[in-house]
Amino acid sequence: MTWSANQYVAFEDERTRPVRDLVAAIPNQMIRTAVDIGCGPGNSTEVLMARYPGASITGMDSSDDMIEAARKRLPDVQFGLADIAAWNDPGPYDVILANAVLQWVPDHATLFPALVQKLSPGGTLAVQMPDNLEEPAHRLMRETAANGPWAGKLAAASNARAARASARWYYELLRPHCARVDVWLTVYHHPLAGGANAIVEWFKGSGLRPFIQPLDDAERAAYLARYEAEIAKAYPALPDGSALLPFPRLFIVATR
Repeated sequence: MTWSANQYVAFEDERTRPVRDLVAAIPNQMIRTAVDIGCGPGNSTEVLMARYPGASITGMDSSDDMIEAARKRLPDVQFGLADIAAWNDPGPYDVILANAVLQWVPDHATLFPALVQKLSPGGTLAVQMPDNLEEPAHRLMRETAANGPWAGKLAAASNARAARASARWYYELLRPHCARVDVWLTVYHHPLAGGANAIVEWFKGSGLRPFIQPLDDAERAAYLARYEAEIAKAYPALPDGSALLPFPRLFIVATR
């Protein structure tokens, strides 16, 4: 799959709010080194830099387009192209930030302890992941994919994200490796001007990508039209024409 930095930052304020909350919860007061894995266009790296202005901070992402956008945004930061699943940098880091990225990486039972091992003593792994696979927006992606002429092309799209696990599962996974683990769920309610179309545009920058990228132009237009019609029913417009998008997110702050 490919990413579009421009599509992603169309809702930058809404997408950045959770990482502000995440970084504010990191207990470390003084750090020397931090890395933003899955840095996207650099908005999360910027939040990390604001919290730790004296630290050496780097960023990485698997998307060329995202890395290019991040370098333009923060030219003094070192950004590199890398795949989290194959990341072999041993660290140690005082903070590893993973904002809205690990849902795309498989095998969390192996991945999360491996990331903790890259922390310095007292270092923190700070993770935020969408917890919305059972929300109407995602359910309708799958239903639209399964009930159209594109069903064969999209048979694997629903498995693009890592399997959803509970807050307790992550706590029990990390607690043996960490001195402290905080896990919580926040549901943001984003008012989006433009109603159903705005919700579709939001997800075109994230969850819809596995469903629309395999399609040709005509199929993509037909899929999105059918999806938007269902979204309009699931998220009725408010009197001002906007739509309210509930968005659950799981937060994990684990200190070694």
